Amino acid sequence: MIRTHAFKSIPFALALALALPAFAQDAAPAMTPEQQAMMEAYAKAGAPGAEHATLAKAAGEYNLSIKSWQAPGTEPMVEPGTATRRMILDGRVMVEEVKSAMMGQPFDGYGMHGYDNVSGKHWATWNDSMSTGLMVSEGSCDDKGSCSFVGSWNDPVTKGKVSARMTTRWTDANTEVFEMYGPGPDGKEFKMMEITYVRKPPVVGWRPPYAHLFSPPGC
Repeated sequence: MIRTHAFKSIPFALALALALPAFAQDAAPAMTPEQQAMMEAYAKAGAPGAEHATLAKAAGEYNLSIKSWQAPGTEPMVEPGTATRRMILDGRVMVEEVKSAMMGQPFDGYGMHGYDNVSGKHWATWNDSMSTGLMVSEGSCDDKGSCSFVGSWNDPVTKGKVSARMTTRWTDANTEVFEMYGPGPDGKEFKMMEITYVRKPPVVGWRPPYAHLFSPPGC
């Protein structure tokens, strides 16, 4: 993903290089209408907006209750965990770090969630200590932060893509429920995972990152 974003930045760098003469004190030619339009397009694409402000409201420390099902009709495995959510890149992307256990083994996970002004879609990535691959998802969220995503990853057995559907919803200002649905042995969708996030009380005097840009946490 880092390499992908690096390549995407090349057109912006070229646009900036073309526009720089217009800002030089002694430069005679101003930007052409095409250069001006290009600069405005990149500025609009890179500016945090309302969707990023909604993401920022979820920043904080959470206790987790993680339920996972191996097959339809089975009892879930329940594990506790913790999550830390914070905004990076000047409020453009939410990073989530999870610590828990999976099948009795220590488990670390790392996710990112953002909103692409160009596509008008929310995106998310996930990787963890039980895999060397990357799960990539795309979807939409409402102004309260509840989301619906579709994502995929590479199956270690079949080597093919496995797709899943994910939803999130806030039951109150500090409690979020994540649900994940994927294909069962018969190919039909079943509920694979449910994670309940409960925000820890903030430390006295603590302010969320970029509080000067966005409203305080809470939905």
